[in-house]
Amino acid sequence: QAQLVESGGGLVQPGGSLRLSCAASGFTFNNYNMNWYRQAPGKERELVARILSVASITNYADSVKGRFTISRDNAKNTVYLQMNSLKVEDTAIYYCNAQRFGTSYWGQGTQVTVSS
Repeated sequence: QAQLVESGGGLVQPGGSLRLSCAASGFTFNNYNMNWYRQAPGKERELVARILSVASITNYADSVKGRFTISRDNAKNTVYLQMNSLKVEDTAIYYCNAQRFGTSYWGQGTQVTVSS
């Protein structure tokens, strides 16, 4: 059974950093594109960052370019999101997603709150 477990969320001051982790199990991690989404209160879920299974090519939302970095460790079946220079508007629940063709798995989410 596929499972994604996020960790690393919390409360941080503006300008601070957090590193989210997502541990995958129950599927062939290497074959899946891995994504981080976020959903703020009253807003739709949005794609933040993506790392492809092929050559670890990455893509970012314009709002996080230059501040966030997505990476993956295929040996550990884990994807990371390093978040620097955090802003109040980054406050949201962050979800890990694994995607391959028509198959998609989701984690339960981890709360990130940026506040002074």
